[in-house]
Amino acid sequence: MLSDLAFGLVTNGVDSSLHIVTSRQLYDDASARLPAYEVIRDVHVHRIATTRFGRQNLLGRAIDYLSFYLSAFYCLLKLAQKDDTLIAKTDPPLISVVAALVSTIKRARLINWLQDLFPEVAAELGVKLAQGLPYRLLKTIRNKTLQHAEMNIAIGELMAERLRREGIPNHKITVIHNWADGEQLNPVPHEQNQLRTEWGLQGKFVVGYSGNLGRSHDFSTILQAAEALRQRDDIVFLLIGGGAQLPRVQQECREKGLSNVMFKPYQPREKLSESLSVADVHLISLKAELESLIVPSKFYGVLAVGRPVIFIGDKQGELAKIIQLEMCGDVVKQGDVAQIIVAITKEQNRAMVKHQENKIRNLFDLKFSKLRAINEFDCIFKL
Repeated sequence: MLSDLAFGLVTNGVDSSLHIVTSRQLYDDASARLPAYEVIRDVHVHRIATTRFGRQNLLGRAIDYLSFYLSAFYCLLKLAQKDDTLIAKTDPPLISVVAALVSTIKRARLINWLQDLFPEVAAELGVKLAQGLPYRLLKTIRNKTLQHAEMNIAIGELMAERLRREGIPNHKITVIHNWADGEQLNPVPHEQNQLRTEWGLQGKFVVGYSGNLGRSHDFSTILQAAEALRQRDDIVFLLIGGGAQLPRVQQECREKGLSNVMFKPYQPREKLSESLSVADVHLISLKAELESLIVPSKFYGVLAVGRPVIFIGDKQGELAKIIQLEMCGDVVKQGDVAQIIVAITKEQNRAMVKHQENKIRNLFDLKFSKLRAINEFDCIFKL
């Protein structure tokens, strides 16, 4: 999404040069050594040096973050000028502190783009360093950077409401939903989908999950449903992606002999239309305690390929409200295996209705397209 935004702003004729400060690693490959600097489609990409412990170990990740903070501070000090706009994302956590310091020194504008809220997420996931006094201290520091910013962009209404409860002024909060690239992502009919053929899924009803299998997602409900449906030869569960929970999920499938669960790695971006369209319905889950802190962005890609969603989580959550309002899928409480089976059966019957795919794609084009989001960002930058 950062790439979409950067290239989209350039296409829209952004008034000044656009620079990205990032690391030299890949998300799932800490050993990757990308170029330190390059220009891609008129966007200047500065990749700074960091340690390389990777994402699997929390202590190593924390050291990587610290090295990123130091390198980013030095790089931003060199790049930023008076009245520039600095956009701080939320990975690594509290990078807004670095951006706030630089914006103060250089007298630049600061905008925070909040993909999640730290340290709340860490605390809810049981990270010991985000408890008690450290938690309160980190949150106080975070809130000061939000209050310092000219604008804070939340990715959902519940997140925006939480920011207001934290004392962030309403005029410094706006909501811009995440998105998918509707020019690249389109529904691919099953009979034209090469991946569906390669993976031996023609004639099957495919229940998909695509993206990060992270600590914030519930997979026990999904695996219990797969176990309950193991005798149904016509239904296959397809999990595409990686993440912290992948080894455990794979191990549990082996132990239970769940041959109806198939695993595939992350797919190249150019194949996303095919990979997302392999599924007849997509599963998205979020632990209830993380509502207002995270919004699973995989939701928007699913809508782009015209597929319905079964959301597992809080029925009053951000995505749950959208799904129920727009009638683009079903919402199931975490742990309710019987209900998820009902939802899968309902979507299997509904898959025969030809207009459903167009209805969901039209919803995406109207409310969650890349062009809509870029124009909203553009308006904020021009204020």
